[in-house]
Amino acid sequence: MLRVAVVGSGPSGVYAAQALVEQTLVPGVRVDVLDRLPCPYGLVRYGVAPDHEKIKSLQNNLRGVLEHERVGFLGNVEVGARGLTPERLLGLYHAVVYCVGAARDRKLGVPGEDLVGSVSATDFVSWYSAHPDADPAGFALGARSAVVIGVGNVAVDVARVLARGAGELRPTDVPESALDVLDRSLVRDVHMVGRRGPSQAKFTTKELRELGSMPAARVVVEPSDLVLDPAFADPSGLAAASRRNVEVVRGWADGAPADGPERRIHLRFFLRPVEVVGEGGRVVAVRFERTEPDGAGGVRGTGAYEEVEAGLVLRAVGYRGVPLAGLPFDAASGTVPHLAGRVVRAGAASAGEYVAGWIKRGPTGVIGTNRPCAKETVASLLADAEELARRPVVEDVEPEVALRELGMRPVRWPGWLSIEEAEAHLGRSLGRRTVKIGDWPGLLGAAGA
Repeated sequence: MLRVAVVGSGPSGVYAAQALVEQTLVPGVRVDVLDRLPCPYGLVRYGVAPDHEKIKSLQNNLRGVLEHERVGFLGNVEVGARGLTPERLLGLYHAVVYCVGAARDRKLGVPGEDLVGSVSATDFVSWYSAHPDADPAGFALGARSAVVIGVGNVAVDVARVLARGAGELRPTDVPESALDVLDRSLVRDVHMVGRRGPSQAKFTTKELRELGSMPAARVVVEPSDLVLDPAFADPSGLAAASRRNVEVVRGWADGAPADGPERRIHLRFFLRPVEVVGEGGRVVAVRFERTEPDGAGGVRGTGAYEEVEAGLVLRAVGYRGVPLAGLPFDAASGTVPHLAGRVVRAGAASAGEYVAGWIKRGPTGVIGTNRPCAKETVASLLADAEELARRPVVEDVEPEVALRELGMRPVRWPGWLSIEEAEAHLGRSLGRRTVKIGDWPGLLGAAGA
């Protein structure tokens, strides 16, 4: 009987566990899903915007897998800490599947990027999602103007949260500390800026339309930005998703009212950041160079510049994988080298080590993309099953016992259910629905760890 560890309890990790216990080729596979946090679900819990209830409800599907009789959850377990190296982990299991995602944001690579007030959208998302590593006092939102650099779904999410009234977010699980800050926010203008045109933007039409449905904010589009996009006048040659995006933006450009709600979301295109401008060590503006299509699918600079006032700058230009000590890593792609999910060491597949999700393919696709990615990896593992079964597990001890001997305090599934119950109780005490606990002592205390 194979004993497999899956490192990471986000969608890719849970889909890998699901594929392992639901297949019939190798019966009786047992899976432990390990996570550094005491809570499961990864970016579904800590990356999906709080007002996206439908996407967050995916937790119910993931829950069904983690409650399977041959799946165990071990939270508060960090691979690479307290001597739990990949080598040691492989001594406790016949195989290990790493689904550790891409935890670091990409940098802009421009002067002033590290000024006070210039941060990653990842940090902002962690803050309003109550990630226990985030500083509850990390954002004051005392500026009247904010710039979000990027035109993907993460950029849309953070722009929408900045522009929403706190009353609209009160029914969600936003932590009370973040809700108080959002209630006092002075931000009135949110500029979401991309270096290419609307026909090449990465946001989905559903996310984009949500910007125009908020009662406390209106969308403003600069018509001069749009004429630079050759597909804007005639989008018929675009893929369906891009064509719908262009149609939505065109509607705002043609019919945006001159007045309305005090908060505004400015959609800007064909602007490339060249400098985050500071004064007294803090952000005061972002300097952009106007770009234009280069005829080959990219853009080139025109030598014309403009500055956009900003007391807060959020970069949302993508994620990047980070090395895990003991695993090979390709710094250029930010991924672990692999062959159909098999980890490659020194040019050859490493017996018993696998990857799935963003650490395997890079930060691309949507949540559902992780399912076929995980299935491919599991297919490779199952093809190796006979060899893996012959590989002796070095330590003849239950993994949880070994983890405790290393000084770890694993949070099992009942501990997570206790956290859920504590968050529901917190919400009721505040006259709200469930409210997330956003600190390590609070989470571990609620789990009884």
